[in-house]
Amino acid sequence: MFARFVEKIKTGLQYGVVEAAAEDVACDVCTERKLKASKSCLNCVASYCENHLQPHHESAALKRHKLVEPSKNIQEKICSRHDEVIKMFCRTDQQFICIICSMEEHKDHNTVSAAAEKTEKQRELQESRADIYKNIQDREKDVELLKEQEKTINLSADQTVEHSEQMFTELIRLLHQRSSELEKEVRSKQQTEVSAVRALQEKLEQEISELKKRDAELQQLSHTEDHIQFVLSYSSLSALSVSTHSSIIHRGPGSCFEEVTAAVSELREHFHKVLMEDWNNVCQTVERVDDLPSELRTRAGFLKYSQEITLDPNTAQRKLRLSEGNRKVTRMREDQLHPDHPDRFTGWSQVLSRDLRPYNWSLLLGGGVERGRSSSNGCIQEYQQNRERE
Repeated sequence: MFARFVEKIKTGLQYGVVEAAAEDVACDVCTERKLKASKSCLNCVASYCENHLQPHHESAALKRHKLVEPSKNIQEKICSRHDEVIKMFCRTDQQFICIICSMEEHKDHNTVSAAAEKTEKQRELQESRADIYKNIQDREKDVELLKEQEKTINLSADQTVEHSEQMFTELIRLLHQRSSELEKEVRSKQQTEVSAVRALQEKLEQEISELKKRDAELQQLSHTEDHIQFVLSYSSLSALSVSTHSSIIHRGPGSCFEEVTAAVSELREHFHKVLMEDWNNVCQTVERVDDLPSELRTRAGFLKYSQEITLDPNTAQRKLRLSEGNRKVTRMREDQLHPDHPDRFTGWSQVLSRDLRPYNWSLLLGGGVERGRSSSNGCIQEYQQNRERE
C-alpha cells in the first residue's frame, strides 16, 4: 500500500497534476484523491486528469475521441434523444443538435456545424465589439464635450453673477449718490428759506419795537392838558415807515417740501414698477437658458444613441422569422418551424429581446400584449408599465 501511494505521488509529480478545488472540474476516474481534470471527452462523456488521460493519447481507438476543455456540464453536449455528441446547429430553430437530429426532425432546416456557427458568431461578436468600441469612443467624445459644456455653463454663470452684482452695485451706488445729492439740495434750500424767514422776522421785530415806541409817545401825548401844546406836539410827530398789514403768507405745518416728497415717492413707484415687470423678464430669460446639445432635440440626434437588440427566438411567434443573428425579424405568411417553448407568443405577432432590459424591449409587430403566460407575464407587465410612464 505504501509502495502504491509513493507511486501515485511520483506519477502526480511527473505530470504536474494538482488536487481539484471546489471551483475546478474533477477527474471522474480518480477515487481516493480527486485530481483536477485537464480535458473532457465528448465521446466518453467524462473528464480526466493527466494520469487517466494517457490512454486517449496512446490508444488508436481513443485518439479519435473529441477532447475539449474541462467542463462540469459536459452532459449538455450530448443529445438527450439520440445519445450522440452535439456537433450541429440548426439556424432555423436556433438550437444545437446532433447528426441524427439533422437527418430527421431538422432534415429540411438550415443546419451547419457547431464550428461554423461559432465562426459566424465570432464574426458577429467582432462586429459587435467594433460597434461597442466605436460607441465607447463616441460617448467618450460626448463626455468630453459635456465636460467642456459644464465648464462653459459654470464660467458663464459665474460671469453673469459677477456682472449682475456689479450692475446692481452700480445701481445702488447711483441711488445713494442721488439720495445724497437730494439731501444737499434740500439742506441748501432749507438754509436759504430759513435765512429769508429770519431776515423777515428781524424786520418785523424792528417794526414792532418802533410801533411800541410810537404808542408810548402817543400815550404820553394823550395826557397833555394844554390844547395848543397837544396840537403842536402831535403835528410834529413823523409818519411811521412800517406797513399797515402783514406780508407773511401763512402755510400749514410740514408743507414746505411736500412736493419734493411726492416727487421722490413717484420715482420710487416708477422704480418698483420697472423692477417688478422687467424682473419677470429677467427670470424668464434665465429659465430659457438651455445648454443641452441641439442634436438631442431631433430624431437624428436621438438615433445616434440608439442600440441594437438581440431577439429571443424562444419568444418569437410562429409567423415571425429571425435573421441576421437574431437582429432582424420578418413577418411571414406561413408558420415557421419554431419548437414549442413556454415563452413563445401564440396570439400576437411579437418577439422579445433576449436580455429583456427596460427600454431595450421587444419589437412589437402586432397590436396588444398577450396575457396568461406565467414565465413572461412579469416582463410584459413591466413593459406595459414602462409604456404607461412614457
